[in-house]
Amino acid sequence: MNALTHAELSDAELDELEDFLYSDAVSEDSLDLVGVHGLFTACNISPKAVTEQEWSELVFDGEPLWNSQDQHDRIMEMLRRLYQMINSNLYSDQEIDLPCELTLVPEEDEEIASLTWWSQAFMEGVFMNEEAWFGHQAEETVAELMLPMMVASELFLEDKDMATMRKDAKLSEEMAGQIPDLLIDLYLLFHAPKK
Repeated sequence: MNALTHAELSDAELDELEDFLYSDAVSEDSLDLVGVHGLFTACNISPKAVTEQEWSELVFDGEPLWNSQDQHDRIMEMLRRLYQMINSNLYSDQEIDLPCELTLVPEEDEEIASLTWWSQAFMEGVFMNEEAWFGHQAEETVAELMLPMMVASELFLEDKDMATMRKDAKLSEEMAGQIPDLLIDLYLLFHAPKK
């Protein structure tokens, strides 16, 4: 298996992609760039392959109202490059550079921290193939590695232990800081050659 080659998106391309994701052409429930990164990270780590159709439906929450075939092709090409860039970083054992601060304290203009939004989208990617993730022979290890993302997502607060961990600000911040390293550990757990 060779690492996918990719050309990183320029700032202008990222702005163009973000503008489209915020436009009237897509559902109000579509992901923003932070969410797309979280979803794509989970899809690349997933022990079960995720198709482009599967991830695009989650990105856009349905089919966008494309104004032309050229627009469709351009937006999808940029998303594919972002997907491949994350794949390449994971494959080459490089720490994933998240598009948000590693903190669960929201900025002044945020309702929730960007890392929480990233983690929610990451978990959406996990839920697509939950049985494959947690049906792994190292299920306990998977659960341990996933814990910081689960706590950060705030999707499991009905669980008393999760809620207690999330309320502990110091512990939550420590967990947030561990996420990039844990992503590599998860990828290697599922994809490293068996010895």
